[in-house]
Amino acid sequence: MYGYSLYKNLPEDFSSTYNLEINNSNFDFPLYLDIRKKISLNSEDIEIYSDISRNELEKIIRLEILYNVENYHNLFHLDKKNDNDSTPIVYGGRVYDEQEMRNLVDSSLDFWLTAGRYHKQFEKEFAEYLGVRYALLTNSGSSANLLAISALTSPKLKEKRIMPGDEVITVAAGFPTTVGPIVQNKAVPVFIDVELGTYNIIAERIEEAITPKTKAIMIAHTMGNPFELDKVLEVANKYDLWVVEDNCDALGSTYKGKLTGTHGHIGTSSFYPPHHMTMGEGGAVYTNNALLKTIIESFRDWGRDCWCPSGCDNTCGKRFGWELGSLPYGYDHKYTYSHIGYNLRVTDMQAAVGVAQLKKVPEFVQARKNNFNRLYQGLRDLEEYFILPRATVNSDPSWFGFILTVRDGAGFTKNEIVKYLEENRIQTRMLFAGNLIRQPAYQGVNYRVHGDLTNTDKILHDTFLVGVYPGLTDAMIDYVIGKIREFVLSKNAN
Repeated sequence: MYGYSLYKNLPEDFSSTYNLEINNSNFDFPLYLDIRKKISLNSEDIEIYSDISRNELEKIIRLEILYNVENYHNLFHLDKKNDNDSTPIVYGGRVYDEQEMRNLVDSSLDFWLTAGRYHKQFEKEFAEYLGVRYALLTNSGSSANLLAISALTSPKLKEKRIMPGDEVITVAAGFPTTVGPIVQNKAVPVFIDVELGTYNIIAERIEEAITPKTKAIMIAHTMGNPFELDKVLEVANKYDLWVVEDNCDALGSTYKGKLTGTHGHIGTSSFYPPHHMTMGEGGAVYTNNALLKTIIESFRDWGRDCWCPSGCDNTCGKRFGWELGSLPYGYDHKYTYSHIGYNLRVTDMQAAVGVAQLKKVPEFVQARKNNFNRLYQGLRDLEEYFILPRATVNSDPSWFGFILTVRDGAGFTKNEIVKYLEENRIQTRMLFAGNLIRQPAYQGVNYRVHGDLTNTDKILHDTFLVGVYPGLTDAMIDYVIGKIREFVLSKNAN
């Protein structure tokens, strides 16, 4: 049989990752265990170990399991050396180490299958990272956007609520679930064209698009590049409009030194694997407004009026003392609903992964910036053929991808270069839906276009992107640069 060495003195390198304080009735002082140091047991040792409490035995076994998980990661999950002759150069993916796996298994040992301690920890630490009062976890970035817009339809907002037929200003060049919640809540998206290079809304056109029906502005920070927040907020404040920042592709980006997602009334994030951090599936909604926080939480949690966390009852102290709607006095507040809501919650296992990932966000952001800059330096002399991405003035983007738009007269088409790159193991993506109003789903949808969408159509036909995510090495980036240059120069050899 084996056991672990116990030490009388606190180890200098004591860490809760590998060490545990043990209190045993055979000794009048604490002992310290190091899970990394196994020993053979004799009969006297077994007698001492038999006196360990059930609670401390659980801690020892848990620590041993997590240490074995770490060893498993190191043996089977550490990144293999890249082989440039066979490895796909993907646009995005998960980047993790043993800590995510330890957290995941740690949460599974609790077998608390819904929101629990890791969920609570993540919401607290994510709010602290962003510098906001409230952050609420949900099951995806798309759900985060749905919650953001749904919250603005709440009767609790009185005359400021979005009603059916009201208008929300947005763009058609982007991901569908930025706009989908507007349509799903029976509001009318008003599309404004975007600027090539930054791929963000032409802010100067917003004010002229406003009508008496306009209630909100909802825009994404395209590919991590902040839109012109000063201009947008100036118009929003002038006309008393809500501002929702779809920050799903921009975690870690700043505008005038302040993190994106925190300038408007509500911000949203996505934790899908290609994004700036991941918990598999997951997202978040955040705000500084206490009323909005309460409404968002209600919509996320079935529409209920009660705010008790899972497993808790009577937090308000008057569970059977309410009288709301036309319900009888004393009807259980836990089953009282103030909104037509959803169940858009996450499991504690997802949140556990997120807690570990969040600590890595600063290094992830820097890696994205480094990869973007390396691509830019390698392609900057090809501006004759491409519109290269350009950061918004006063911004510091946490780039989601490297966007290229093929210029008119470049000597090749987007489809041709995309086909070439894909054939050479380089994964590409479009700027999501390109132009939403050209998509099958938007045929027959009630929307309004202000002005024209000339640049949006250009994006539809001529724009694509390659990845900058932290899993890409310098060699991979250089390979991408080389293949793009090789293709362009071969098409313009004369």
